[in-house]
Amino acid sequence: MAKDFSIISWNVNGLRAVHKKGAFDQILEEKPDILCIQETKSLPEQLPEEARSPVGYHSYFHFPVIKKGYSGVAIYSKEEPQGVVNDLGIKEMDQEGRLIVAHYKDFSLINIYFPNGGGAPERLHYKLDFYDHFLEFVDKLHKKQPNIVFCGDVNVAHTAIDLARPKENETHVGFLPIERAWMDKLISHGWTDVFRHFYPKKIEAYTYWDMKTFARERNVGWRIDYFFASPEMLKKIKDIKILDNILGSDHCPIKITLK
Repeated sequence: MAKDFSIISWNVNGLRAVHKKGAFDQILEEKPDILCIQETKSLPEQLPEEARSPVGYHSYFHFPVIKKGYSGVAIYSKEEPQGVVNDLGIKEMDQEGRLIVAHYKDFSLINIYFPNGGGAPERLHYKLDFYDHFLEFVDKLHKKQPNIVFCGDVNVAHTAIDLARPKENETHVGFLPIERAWMDKLISHGWTDVFRHFYPKKIEAYTYWDMKTFARERNVGWRIDYFFASPEMLKKIKDIKILDNILGSDHCPIKITLK
């Protein structure tokens, strides 16, 4: 790639709400080559034109087929992908609108919003099943395409350094041993947490804060939003940043720059 190429990932917790606050315009001011959005909570036809089809971008959406105002992901791309896929190939995993794969000439990008896993026990089972199916899916894709990056809200803090209060959250969804063990497995399969690759010991670096307790003001947060890269793709990544100056959601955006 001749010039720096940037990809931003952001769980907006409602795309219409973020647009009304002006934060969607603010993220576009970063001029990302690709913008990945999670938790759109809207159908494309419910969005204003400038959020549905921003000038200079091709837009792709995946939304739930059963429950409206929930989940949903979007990719905005300056370059038109060579192909776009919206599913893992498993009906119960695909009906919640959680994944878009965009294939480009030099790499494949996966934008994904993993289940939260909170509430009823079956939702944690669903989350763990989703994790396993996704790992199988991305490993299989890697056999065909060496250069892969996936980003989004993984809904788990991997290690104690990734949240402000690890001791208090040991029995809470999002930091359960079984969830963290899956992250270990993911990494053992060769996938690299890009942020920890560049900043292995950085503390107080979070991407999510509970809004009800005004946790952002106190930086009592969690790092649950990630970029992961295949070994081949990792070599192409120059840097990663947490854009915690951008407000509008209970998550903040994260950005990688490719060489």
